[in-house]
Amino acid sequence: MKKLFGTDGIRSVAGKYPLDPATVHAIGLALAHTLAEANPSPRVLLGMDTRESGPAIASQLTAGLAAGGATVESAGVITTPAIAYLTQARGFAAGIVISASHNPWHDNGIKVFGPDGYKLPDATELAIEDEIFRRVGDQAGSSAAVAGQQTPPVNEADRADYIRFLLAAVPGLSLDDRRIVVDCANGAASAVAPELFAQLGGKEIVLTHTSPDGRNINEGCGALHPEIVAAQVRHYNASLGITFDGDADRALFADELGRVVNGDAVLLLAARDLQARGLLTNSTVVATTMSNMGLEAALKRSGIQMMRAAVGDKYVLEQMLSTKAALGGEQSGHIIFSGRSTTGDGLLTALLLLDIVHRSGKTLSELIGDLKVFPQVIVNVKVREKKPLETIPSVAAAIAAAEKELADTGRVVIRYSGTEALARVMIEAESEPAMRHHADTIANAIRAELGA
Repeated sequence: MKKLFGTDGIRSVAGKYPLDPATVHAIGLALAHTLAEANPSPRVLLGMDTRESGPAIASQLTAGLAAGGATVESAGVITTPAIAYLTQARGFAAGIVISASHNPWHDNGIKVFGPDGYKLPDATELAIEDEIFRRVGDQAGSSAAVAGQQTPPVNEADRADYIRFLLAAVPGLSLDDRRIVVDCANGAASAVAPELFAQLGGKEIVLTHTSPDGRNINEGCGALHPEIVAAQVRHYNASLGITFDGDADRALFADELGRVVNGDAVLLLAARDLQARGLLTNSTVVATTMSNMGLEAALKRSGIQMMRAAVGDKYVLEQMLSTKAALGGEQSGHIIFSGRSTTGDGLLTALLLLDIVHRSGKTLSELIGDLKVFPQVIVNVKVREKKPLETIPSVAAAIAAAEKELADTGRVVIRYSGTEALARVMIEAESEPAMRHHADTIANAIRAELGA
């Protein structure tokens, strides 16, 4: 079992293990040695979001990579999917993003993409971990190497190349004289979205949260708070709102009525569009255990099958590749279009959704009007350890009681976060009182046994 890599790379409080200088240096060294098995002189592309800890971690990583024989090139502040695209398009041995995605500013993380633009397989991450654990004791050597290391200058062409890729995905896209609100979460989208949307025209593009200061990423904005962009749509009388997370690998939306549109609704909209154009392979969509039963019912009415993968766009993608599915994603806004991207891409999703709305001649609310969602609640419980829940009698009993009562009228999904010290309790039911009762009961049981 992996100990450092979660569902989306390595993530922690910046400066603390495993993001302390010595361990970050060891991560770079271990990755360089792994890459050298296939290429004796690997080139690595490095990018980051807007957190104040990013440059220090970049320096530490660069030192480790250089010590292992790798050459590092920097794209500076840029989105995670941009690094995935550029890694594959430019023939890098790997791409690294320093980002903690939707986490608070004091956290950070390290995501790694292989030469094909896909996240590393579990076996490769395990091999890298083995070397990291062998090397983290070399504190003095690591510190000395980091002290004199500078990251390479930023290649400004990287952002321009990525924007050209995005625009090529939607040739002839028209915003139809619409006013659109774009919330960049004070994150990596701030470095790309203004230039991208400036080239699309439209009546007006209202850009918000585009002034990162190192500590305001995701703070009261972005995909963690989609109600903010929804309120802005109402305030500006806009046609649509778009909101990204810190590294812009996901996007959520607001319709013209100022109502939040999540990833489930985007999957429905995109699936129907692909199906109508004969592009939805095997009439199948890959979602996750967190997707609402209402999405499954709506897709079924359109003759589309929904498969469920484990939570994490990495696992959605694995199932997409094994089933040759053209579309997959998560309720949280990670949407993957097979053949267009190798990971969730919020900016690409936004352009493709705008294109669907344009070609349909309808509003966003009209396109998803028949999606009737079951009441759903997610309770996050901070935990001090991730003990198997089935081994805790009080928790297991609460889960069993919920499953028995809800039976065919709801769902119970309890899991640990792959990126944070949280247990997530998700209950879905026709009865909202029953839903809230069971969510609170299970959450309280977990809190009593494992609460931080």
